[in-house]
Amino acid sequence: MLDFELHNPTRIVFGRQTIARLADLVPRGARVLLTYGGGSILKNGVHAQVRKALEQFHVEEFGGIEPNPRFETLEKAVALVRARKLDFLLAVGGGSVVDGTKYIAAAVHYSGSDPWDILRTHGKGVNTAVPMGVVLTLPATGSEANGSAVVSRADTEEKLHFYSPLVYPVFSVLDPSTTFTLGARQTGNGVVDAFVHTTEQYITVHGDSSLQDRFAEGILSTLVEEGPKALAKPDDEAARANIMWSATQALSGAMGAGLPGDWAAHGIGHELTAFYGLDHARTLAIVAPGVWRHQIERKRSRLARYGERVWGLSGAESEVAPKAVERTEAFFESMGLPTRLSAHGIDAAKAASRIRSRFEERGESVGEGGSITPRDVEAILLSRA
Repeated sequence: MLDFELHNPTRIVFGRQTIARLADLVPRGARVLLTYGGGSILKNGVHAQVRKALEQFHVEEFGGIEPNPRFETLEKAVALVRARKLDFLLAVGGGSVVDGTKYIAAAVHYSGSDPWDILRTHGKGVNTAVPMGVVLTLPATGSEANGSAVVSRADTEEKLHFYSPLVYPVFSVLDPSTTFTLGARQTGNGVVDAFVHTTEQYITVHGDSSLQDRFAEGILSTLVEEGPKALAKPDDEAARANIMWSATQALSGAMGAGLPGDWAAHGIGHELTAFYGLDHARTLAIVAPGVWRHQIERKRSRLARYGERVWGLSGAESEVAPKAVERTEAFFESMGLPTRLSAHGIDAAKAASRIRSRFEERGESVGEGGSITPRDVEAILLSRA
């Protein structure tokens, strides 16, 4: 028996030409801050569509949110919102823009002395937030349909997350055609990101959850089928739509409801990003297989089920489980994501030592029930040389 409360107030507007519906989705009379990243929306027509839809609104813009959104950059947007008395945020971009905008939403009215405490306390001090919406252009993180965000800080080399039900997007517009111009790197990153979001909730040690298992297996199988299609033909609308919806569902809350997530690969991967600047998905491609091999005794039956149902493997659990990890690594590589630290020029021994020390300083372990200690983290990273 599972016990859970599922909370997801985000309205999803999915399909072609849905950006035009912003005129009805944004509250009338709102003073809007449009946030975006490196400027790709200025080239692919998305910015023009958004501005046309919002031509009856007061709109100001804040660009330059980084792929791993930085606290220092986001604080400039917070100051702008306060100075210009803006009261609605619209994130136009991928998960990093959405995450960064969630921080802005939470920080504008934050009453604490140090806004970084929003991240240090994982959102405990967030009592109000500016409402926000999303126009998604890069499916990956699922941030368009949840209340979580991850923010980096350059001066302390930290990457931390927070959660608050107050920063769920009011709505998220998902038009698969906006993803046609994504490059191979962004496409591969998005598929692997969504894939590992799913496995972090599926390859776990837990009881009977047949529906969630099938939900997870459906997402994983869809990504395996559709990811290569999107790489081969970037304007394959069906493939793009299936990937976009899979990424949203991977972290919308329904699949993991009532289950103990693992999230060890994420916890370790965040430190690789903080220290070395690696794309989030690329850290997951390195770390997740290492976590599974390290935990194979505890998770053999789950890995074997995954191997049977997603990869079509058969045989004894002791044979299928390691083969499932191998097939996963091969898939990540086929999507353009290396699965070893050396491929990024990172010294595994140095990285393992630094990240072990970081977890020890915080007194933190990761994985289900804190089963992976700082010493285990070091061993996992050494195995990914």
